[in-house]
Amino acid sequence: MKKENVITGIVIDCAMQIHRDLGPGLFEAVYEQLLAKSLSDRGLALITQHPVTFDYAGVTYTNAFRVDLYVEQKVIVELKSVESLHPVHAKQLLTYMKLMNIPVGLLINFGELLLKNGIRRVVHNYNEDE
Repeated sequence: MKKENVITGIVIDCAMQIHRDLGPGLFEAVYEQLLAKSLSDRGLALITQHPVTFDYAGVTYTNAFRVDLYVEQKVIVELKSVESLHPVHAKQLLTYMKLMNIPVGLLINFGELLLKNGIRRVVHNYNEDE
């Protein structure tokens, strides 16, 4: 199983290629399908629209939310196709990461003119040695 840094590198590489080829302006769902295919072609195991269940105060919340891409059971990728990212987008990803106990996530906004301006790496209790 690949380490988180290798996985995020592959995800970013694939996203950059898609954005170079097609640019901004497509719906988020289209970018999700394209990125999922590209990652799968690169040998990564992933689940799209992964339903997440969590417990809070003794209550189980089934399928409370869905993450766009759950890659190698180690990295959450949350996709956007908006004019610009807002702080709430990173907070959303961080909350997902906390609830799933996932240390690394990527927030990728395909709506940016230059994709490098729309990529955010988010970490939560990350230990590179694990």
